[in-house]
Amino acid sequence: MNRLELTGLTAGPAQVWGGVRLVPLIREAPVAGLRLHREVYEGLGAGIVELDPRSHYISYIPHGLVADWSGEEDGGRGPGAGRQSAAYGTQFGGGDAPRAIPLPPVAHHRMAKRRPGDRLRFLPLHLALEGYLALHFGGPSTAWEEWSRTALRDGLSPRAEDAYLGRSVRGLGDALRIFEIHPGQCGVMVYVSDALAAAFVVPHPDDYRLLHASLVEDLYGELVHQYALYGAPVADTPVRIGGADHIRDLGELRSAARAQERAWAEAHGTLFARELLDTSYAFERVYRMKSFTLWRFLPPFVRDGGGQHIGETITDHRGQVAYLKTFRLSDAQIRRGHLLRTVAGADWQLDRAAAALGSSREELVRRMRAAGFSALLKSSL
Repeated sequence: MNRLELTGLTAGPAQVWGGVRLVPLIREAPVAGLRLHREVYEGLGAGIVELDPRSHYISYIPHGLVADWSGEEDGGRGPGAGRQSAAYGTQFGGGDAPRAIPLPPVAHHRMAKRRPGDRLRFLPLHLALEGYLALHFGGPSTAWEEWSRTALRDGLSPRAEDAYLGRSVRGLGDALRIFEIHPGQCGVMVYVSDALAAAFVVPHPDDYRLLHASLVEDLYGELVHQYALYGAPVADTPVRIGGADHIRDLGELRSAARAQERAWAEAHGTLFARELLDTSYAFERVYRMKSFTLWRFLPPFVRDGGGQHIGETITDHRGQVAYLKTFRLSDAQIRRGHLLRTVAGADWQLDRAAAALGSSREELVRRMRAAGFSALLKSSL
């Protein structure tokens, strides 16, 4: 597995608000046997995750997601199936039924943790971000003379990256608020100035209805924030059905409209979402849930000028995406990933890494310092 396949999902008509374009992703049928619901954390959203006894991850974590595959064995069709896995906020009940379950603020233990029954709690998007931050986190594997004592002792610790809360991305909150959720919608592609900012997919339409508004609580990259702040409104091109003279009844009009929908879905997959779907990723398995698997993935960090994304996904045994959440890296983050991959691939020898990059040793040192890795190098270089 090295690519994302959005089989079973069809792009619906886009909706535009200012510089934000939202493209709904619609399933013909929900993914059987898996549901997601939100676990809300009180407080200001600051969370500490214990990765292991010596490593901790600190970030803004407003909520977690709980994957429930308790209805998998009978495909969700048996008596009472789906009762435990229904998304909170979508159960039948009075007007005072809670839309989510608030939990007391506690330190989190691990990014993904098994819960009683067939349930797994994981921290959405942070699973992917921690994977990026952990890239060659241990530092030099060989004590070459160029590396500082700090690098040899602590590696890249502490490692930090900046991100923006969705509420600060201009126009995103309004776009989500006025967005018309489609029947069967299980996901959305978020574009800012027609650059892909994020992809979000869930297994069931009820899950999406509950989690739609949570996109403003997600983290977005620096480039997305800048595009929203400085970019111009994007064009909302209306769909026009040609050949009106040949349409004689409602059946022919419906067929012409369906043809336009298929044309838009094809154009979206080949033009708008190409950078996400045509990229080869490095997948790391996080947890297996019977026939479902939770993964996180990293891009190749190539310097081709295109957008690159990190993310996490849940797939079934056929590789069909049941859940997906992505984060667009900034150019600086891509450069840092590219440098780390290259230097680590050269066994942390600066001369070999410089040759692989087609530059001099001095230029590589300058690039590493500019990328924020000065602490790894001896001050005498």
